[in-house]
Amino acid sequence: MLEGTYPALITPFTEDDRVDIEGLRILVDSMVDGGVSGIVPCGTTGESATLTHEEHEQVVDAVIDVSEVPVIPGTGSNSTKEAVCLTRYAEDAGASAALLITPYYNKPNKSGLVKHFKAIADAVHIPLVLYNVPGRTGINMEAETVAELAKVDNIMGIKEASGNLAQISRIIKLTADEDFTVISGDDGLTLPIIALGGRGVISVCANVAPRQTCEMVNAALGGNMGLARKLHHKLSPLFDALFLETNPIPVKKAMELIGMPSGHLRPPLSELGSDNEVKLIEALTSMGIL
Repeated sequence: MLEGTYPALITPFTEDDRVDIEGLRILVDSMVDGGVSGIVPCGTTGESATLTHEEHEQVVDAVIDVSEVPVIPGTGSNSTKEAVCLTRYAEDAGASAALLITPYYNKPNKSGLVKHFKAIADAVHIPLVLYNVPGRTGINMEAETVAELAKVDNIMGIKEASGNLAQISRIIKLTADEDFTVISGDDGLTLPIIALGGRGVISVCANVAPRQTCEMVNAALGGNMGLARKLHHKLSPLFDALFLETNPIPVKKAMELIGMPSGHLRPPLSELGSDNEVKLIEALTSMGIL
């Protein structure tokens, strides 16, 4: 089952703009030590849109090589053929599952979405996790579409980052009879999504505060909602600070500030504004992280 806390891993870069392989290993070790359930490299937070295919493969290989927990790389694309190639590579490399974003820019209709994901599912044997994030892709995958895809044998769940709790609730209801899991794609909504029946989070915050994020998620999954609420409110300033600007701009700065491998942002992303850096430092300080 897809359950618990899965950091959406940043991709650290060297000064000469190569993937920092040793830095990746350090990051994975620190998150595993923090108690995470798995690692998700090559997603939005990992600046996947600016990785070459060779770099994508380097990241997948490096994370799988060092991780003691399941690895679920992002392998989606707005090209079905490209998504199949990336997902096959992840399977061959030993990934436990793959995360597939809805096709961006070309905005397929429901039929196109279903055909896209079924084609990828038919091409591999590993479990697949859908990823709905309309703020990034320009398209929302509706609950009925998710429910249809949940019937596919190796589609195991969805990372839901629409911010629409009514839609998320409906997905959970419509897929209740399937072997299918809904997890949060938004740190600030993890607690309410678990309260609705979700089983965890693919988390930006878990890069910076893996142990604290795991404590909140584990408390909620264990039914201790009082403790989970307390931990949610403690983490909330950090949740907010990590989205002051486009992800992963704040989280890469946060990792730099706490002395973890990070490196620069790949253009066209640019450095965090000075006013927002002050707010980020305040949030890290309030958590006792900095």
